[in-house]
Amino acid sequence: MLKGLIVIDLSTVLAGPSVGTFLAELGADVLKIEHPEHPDVTRSWKLPSEKPGQSQSAYFSSINYKKKHKQLNLADEKDHREFIKLLSAADILISNFKKGDDVKLNITDSYLLEINPRLIIGKINGYGTLNDRVAYDLILQAESGFMSMNGTQESGPVKMPVALIDVLAAHQLKEGILLALYQREKTGRGQSVSVSLYDTAISSLVNQASNYLMAGHVPKRIGSLHPNIAPYGELFTTKDKATITFAIGSNTHFSKLCASIGLNSIVDESKFNNNQNRVINRKELARLIQDKISTYDSKVLLNELQNQNVPAGKVKKLDEVFKDEAAKSLIRGEDINGISTKRVTSIAFKNAMS
Repeated sequence: MLKGLIVIDLSTVLAGPSVGTFLAELGADVLKIEHPEHPDVTRSWKLPSEKPGQSQSAYFSSINYKKKHKQLNLADEKDHREFIKLLSAADILISNFKKGDDVKLNITDSYLLEINPRLIIGKINGYGTLNDRVAYDLILQAESGFMSMNGTQESGPVKMPVALIDVLAAHQLKEGILLALYQREKTGRGQSVSVSLYDTAISSLVNQASNYLMAGHVPKRIGSLHPNIAPYGELFTTKDKATITFAIGSNTHFSKLCASIGLNSIVDESKFNNNQNRVINRKELARLIQDKISTYDSKVLLNELQNQNVPAGKVKKLDEVFKDEAAKSLIRGEDINGISTKRVTSIAFKNAMS
C-alpha cells in the first residue's frame, strides 16, 4: 500500500520503532538511523537465554522489522549534512527525542520543513512537548491509574505484561501520520504530529474513566473481573484441570451458558435475572457455575459454548497460543545481520475484498 514512501526512523525503544515497522510492512522504504556509540538501547535488552555477543535482542527484533540500518551522529557536522541530504527526499520522519534535543541537534520542525516542505514529522514524547521528564511505560502505567486497577487485593498494583501505553501511543501516532498523509494529498504540504504517552494513557481509560467521572467509582483491584458485567473474567477449573473464562455481556448469553451447563433453574431468580444483579451477587453466582464446570471436560464444554455463540475461552500460555495455525500465520521472519529473527506482524487489518 505504501510502496515508494520513504521513511527515516530516528526513534528508539518501542513506540516509535513500532510505527516504523508498521510502515515498512505496508511497503514503505524505512531507514533506521542510530548513534554509532549509543544505539537503540533495546539491542541490549536480552533474556538470560540470548547470546550476549549478538548485535540485537529479541525485544529489538520485535519492532525493527524490514528496516535498513545506518549509523549517524547528528551532532557531527559531516553526519548531520548526510542526514539532511537523506531527509530532503523523505516523506516521513519518526523521532522520540527529549525536550531541547531538536534545538541542540538542529532538527527543529521549522528547519526540517523549510528543507522539505512535504515532510511529515511524527514525534512521541512522555508528558507533552513542554515537559522534559524521562518517560517509560511502567511509570505511565503507574501514574495514569492502570497499575492501581490491575492485579488483586492480595497482589497489590501490577503492571501489564506488555508495554501497552507504548503500543497504544504508537497506534495514535500511526493514525496521526496517516491523516497527515491524507491531508498532504490535498495541500501538498507536510506537518508535524506529536503524541505523548501521558495523553495516550489517559485517553485509553475509556469506560473506567467514565465510571469515575460520572458515578464517582474509583476502581479496586479485582483481578480479571469486570466492574460492570458478570460473569466476566471469573476463572473456572474444568474436570481436566484447564482454566476457562466467560465474557457474558447479555441476558441471552447468560441463558445460553446456564442451559449448556445445567443451571436453567437460576436464570429467572431475582439475584441473577439481569446484569446489575449478577454483578451484585457475582461471588455466589461464580460458586454455582464452578460446581457445574468442574464436571465438564474443557474441549467438550468450549465447543458447545462456541456452537451456542457464548463468549468463552481457555486461558492459554504462549506456547499453546503459537500452536494455533491462526497465530502461526501472523509470525514474520527476517535475517538481521545473519541472525534469524521472528516477531508477530504489526498489521491486523485485512482487505475484506481479497
